[in-house]
Amino acid sequence: MKILVTNDDGVYAPGLWLAVEELQQVGSVVVVAPEQERSGAGTSISLRQPIEVKKVEPQLEGVETYSVEGTPSDGVIIAVNSLFPGGINVVVSGINRGPNIGHDVFVSGTVGAAFQGYLHGISSLAVSVNAYEGLNFGVGAKLAALLVAKLRDDMLPGGNLLNVNLPNLPLSEIGGVEITTLSQQNYCDAVERDGDSETECYRIRRSRDSFRGKVGSDIRALQLNRISITPLPDNRRSSSLQHRLRALAPAMYKELFRY
Repeated sequence: MKILVTNDDGVYAPGLWLAVEELQQVGSVVVVAPEQERSGAGTSISLRQPIEVKKVEPQLEGVETYSVEGTPSDGVIIAVNSLFPGGINVVVSGINRGPNIGHDVFVSGTVGAAFQGYLHGISSLAVSVNAYEGLNFGVGAKLAALLVAKLRDDMLPGGNLLNVNLPNLPLSEIGGVEITTLSQQNYCDAVERDGDSETECYRIRRSRDSFRGKVGSDIRALQLNRISITPLPDNRRSSSLQHRLRALAPAMYKELFRY
C-alpha cells in the first residue's frame, strides 16, 4: 500500500512528520506538501501559473519527499497524476494545527487536499487537532495509521473521505470515538478593521467562543473530549459506511491504547 501524506502547514510541519512515522508501519509513505503554509486555501488550484515542484530532504530517512510552490490541492493533483500515477492508495492530509469542523471544511487547505484524493477515487483522510499551541499530535498519528490499516484490510469501504478532529489531550483523557455530522456553523465571520493600515483594510478572523454544538455534531464531540470522525463531502454518505464506522468506533478507541 502506498500512502501519500500532505498538509496545508508546509512540508516541514511537525504534525505531518509524526503522521509519516506512524504510517510507515502500515505501508510505503511518500510526501508531497506545500513549500510553505497555505492555511485557508480550501480547494483552490493554481490554474494560470507554472507550479514548481522540488525534491527535498526528508525528515525521516527513505521517505520520498517533494515540496510544491502551490496550494495543498495542487500538490495532491500533481502527486496522483504525475509523480506517482496510478500508485497512490490512500491520501492522508495533516496532522493540522487547529480544528477543521463545521463550515471550516469548505475553506480548509487540509480538507481541500484530502478532497482532491477523494475526487480521484482514492480513500482520503483529513486529520486535525483542536489547538494551536502545546499540541499533542501523537494520538492523531496513531489514529491515522489505524484507519489506514482498516482500509488496507478491507474493514472499511474505500474511495471515501473522512474528516477527523481530535481533542488536544493525551489518550487517557479522550472520551471515545464518535461518528459525527458537520456542524452548520461558520467560523470565519469575525471581521476587524486593521488600524495599522493607511488604507481601508480589514482582517477576517475566526471566533468560536459562542458555538454550541448539537448532539451528534463534530463540535459537540470535541466539547465532550471525544474524537470526531465525519464522512464527507456531506452528511448523506451511504448508510453502509456510517453503519460500518459506528460498529468499528468502540473497537478503534480500544485499539488506540495498544497501537
